[in-house]
Amino acid sequence: MKKTFRSPASPPPAALAIKVRTLAPSMSRSVGQVAHVLVGDPAGCAVLTVTALARLAGTSEATVVRTARILGYSGYRDLRVALSVLAAQQESGRAPAVTSDIAVDDPIADVVAKLARDEQQTLAETAACVDTRQLAAAVAAASTARRIAVYGIGASCLVGQDLAQKLLRIGLVAHAHTDPHLAVTDAVLLRRGDVAIAITDSGSTEDVIEPLRAAFERGATTIAITGNPVGPVARYADHLLTTTTTRESELRPAAMSSRTGQLLLIDCLFVDIAQRTYTTAAPALAASYEALAHRHVSNSRQPPQD
Repeated sequence: MKKTFRSPASPPPAALAIKVRTLAPSMSRSVGQVAHVLVGDPAGCAVLTVTALARLAGTSEATVVRTARILGYSGYRDLRVALSVLAAQQESGRAPAVTSDIAVDDPIADVVAKLARDEQQTLAETAACVDTRQLAAAVAAASTARRIAVYGIGASCLVGQDLAQKLLRIGLVAHAHTDPHLAVTDAVLLRRGDVAIAITDSGSTEDVIEPLRAAFERGATTIAITGNPVGPVARYADHLLTTTTTRESELRPAAMSSRTGQLLLIDCLFVDIAQRTYTTAAPALAASYEALAHRHVSNSRQPPQD
């Protein structure tokens, strides 16, 4: 039976600007023009007809409607409602925080402050973009999965390993695959009742897409955690969890900035799964803690005296 991707819910108004920035690299020129007009003046656009907005953006009515759908809204009417709410929020003074790039000669104190501010904003923006229906569906599938396979490369691989070890500690069968060949070998053995999770910020990493596609074609439930919800990985995802777009700079590569949003989403997955499986998860956590307790140095142990 051919599987189809279910459309996510409309994003909250506060996430509109984030959504535009996330999708901007994959937008056509005409769609991008409409999107940036919307973000530049949400109050003004909220009162425009589709014809008037098309004229303002120098494009067609069909492009305006297409832009609304690309941004996650069912049509232009829903987009106008979101624009009205966003305009009201901005007028009340709740403007988004501004981040600063790290300069090569910044003192350590400034580096700490800028990184903290940037990561706080990344967390807030990722939380604003979360489609809770997609998250709930992913949690439901993983909670009852026969086994869970996690695929990621590079920095995303480290995030995947974090998720897998967390799931193992609550008694689920979960493995993170670091070798792309082994990942595909594992994926072709998955079937209905299994779950495959792909983590890729770009949404276009072939070494992650290939095993997810194999799992998808064999009936496993597939989940993608990505910063590019219209990237190739989305074609093979039953459930899509989106992180905010990365802010790459000379001293902060995308792999570093993408990790913050990814870690938030895997923590959401883990906690929600633990809640759903609490009767088995709690004893499993206690058992794993007890099994390793003897490996920790006791606080009562005194250092040797000279």
